[in-house]
Amino acid sequence: MKFENKAEIGTGIYTLPDLARILNLEYHKVQRLLNEYWDKRFAAEFSEKYSWTVGKSKAVSFHTLVEFYIFYQLKESGVSTHGILQAHKELSQIYETPFPFAKSEILDGINCFGKKIVFEINNDEIIDLDSTKQLNLKFIKSFMHKLEFDNNSLAMRLYPLGKKNSVIVDPRHQFGQPTIQGTNLFPETIYNLYKKKESKKFIAYSYDISVKQVNDAIEYCKTAA
Repeated sequence: MKFENKAEIGTGIYTLPDLARILNLEYHKVQRLLNEYWDKRFAAEFSEKYSWTVGKSKAVSFHTLVEFYIFYQLKESGVSTHGILQAHKELSQIYETPFPFAKSEILDGINCFGKKIVFEINNDEIIDLDSTKQLNLKFIKSFMHKLEFDNNSLAMRLYPLGKKNSVIVDPRHQFGQPTIQGTNLFPETIYNLYKKKESKKFIAYSYDISVKQVNDAIEYCKTAA
């Protein structure tokens, strides 16, 4: 079996089902678009940073997970894959990062003017894309507010249901799988007990967490399902 590229500790490990579940997207669309996102034109320079494969199985890092959501929304608005890849390349060079779609300045600077999608870089420079329909900026702005960014404005953590919910995706913790913040507990552990008719108070007491954290785990699992 040949290993192509390899995961690094602290970058997260996400399979296609993980992407669909964490981002709450349809699996068949994730599968189809990720195959385009995998295009060698896109990752030729930074291939080891984007993904790795074992046989026919694929996995991606946390920053690719974040970028994939933006890629997904741009594709849904009717932007060509070529256009997205070109914008990504230009933004990558300007911001000197292989993950420009995971930068807060870029996410904050996306705007729409009819069917024109504009990345505002500064007063003198923009990158624009043509789409077949208007981008729903509400999805991207909402997604941005679910992220925490590091000192370099690069996404570092994701709250899949928003920051009021204690379920967090942190690539430096439990290989980036969703956990209840401040613990090593997977939401599925709590949800499975709940489905077995254990009371929320009993679950909270048993795992030394709050009832709110129990409710957050249940909400996340029901949404992901």
